[in-house]
Amino acid sequence: MVMTEKRRVSVFTGDIELVKELHTPLLTNLYQCLFGEQDLIGVNLNWLGEPHPWKEKDPSVAQVSTMTIWIALLLATFAVGASAQCKCESMKWATCDGTPCQCSIMVDTGITQNLDCSTLIPKCYLMKAEMYRAKNNLSTRTGGKPVETAFVDNDGIYDPICEATGAFRAKQCNNTEECWCVNSAGVRRTDKGDKNLKCEKLVETYWVRLELKHKEASKAVDTSKLQAAIANAMETRYSFDKALVKEVKYDPDARMIIVDVQKVKGDRKADLSRMAYYMEKDVKVLPLFANQEKFAPSVDGQKLEMENILVYYVDEEAPTFTMKRLTGGIIAVIVVVILAVVAGLLVLFFARKREQKYSKAEPREMEAL
Repeated sequence: MVMTEKRRVSVFTGDIELVKELHTPLLTNLYQCLFGEQDLIGVNLNWLGEPHPWKEKDPSVAQVSTMTIWIALLLATFAVGASAQCKCESMKWATCDGTPCQCSIMVDTGITQNLDCSTLIPKCYLMKAEMYRAKNNLSTRTGGKPVETAFVDNDGIYDPICEATGAFRAKQCNNTEECWCVNSAGVRRTDKGDKNLKCEKLVETYWVRLELKHKEASKAVDTSKLQAAIANAMETRYSFDKALVKEVKYDPDARMIIVDVQKVKGDRKADLSRMAYYMEKDVKVLPLFANQEKFAPSVDGQKLEMENILVYYVDEEAPTFTMKRLTGGIIAVIVVVILAVVAGLLVLFFARKREQKYSKAEPREMEAL
């Protein structure tokens, strides 16, 4: 952590004038031991080379030997190198510092969220961080349904409310008067309502279908080896349990890979949403990892680079969407179709009435004749 109070101290020797700034308590303590200075921030190297003439002594100047200076430099180099290793591999926007290393990310003005960088960051924290960066003009560079109840995220990113564990709160409002219920992946699973909307619980997503399309490959892909390649790549990239990759289907003509990732209902340990969100960012060339490599499974030494991804979510309980979920355009089309059908029925009704009237009038004319 950077010390808030700094005092520069010049150190002169017969051949060196050293003035180097230090920014950690560790280095401060080292120099206090070497130079006997209190509140010492460090020393600065202004000149190094030919023997430097002795300068006039001053009470504020510490006199040390050349050997002491070199020892201090070596210690400083070591400490700075150790500090540089304090980074969060699973979140490129994280700020890390301290001993032991502690990382955090800005989720709102003046508000940071501590992170566990030994695993994937909860999706709720990631979305909050992306929203914060988007609002502040910071860079965010942020096969169909498996079953009938599967659905996709049509709303995109919003500013979520997160629980202390990093889980989504069941009811989300995006800082507006309009609210909705979400699943454990933070995806809306109900119609939108007002602040009085009730979301009894956070429904778990237990099945995720990843619809991937890879770029042109130089040779044919061995389908029999594809599932193992996908599973291994997910385990390596996302530290994900590859046993949860239940099935992989491949359409070579469309270059489409369908990956079904599924856990047992009731399982609350495996978080499918984290893996899916990180993969979405990887495929869209917006990796969240400090390591900017892409998700590219290798089959027989050939890497398959993805160019598109669509994620379907299947919850332990079916979503409760109604007609309110339909857009204005779709509703307008439905109304037009209904009106056309009604108009057709009316035309048919009046046409038959006219035929019946004509058929009754015809015998009367015959009688008159």
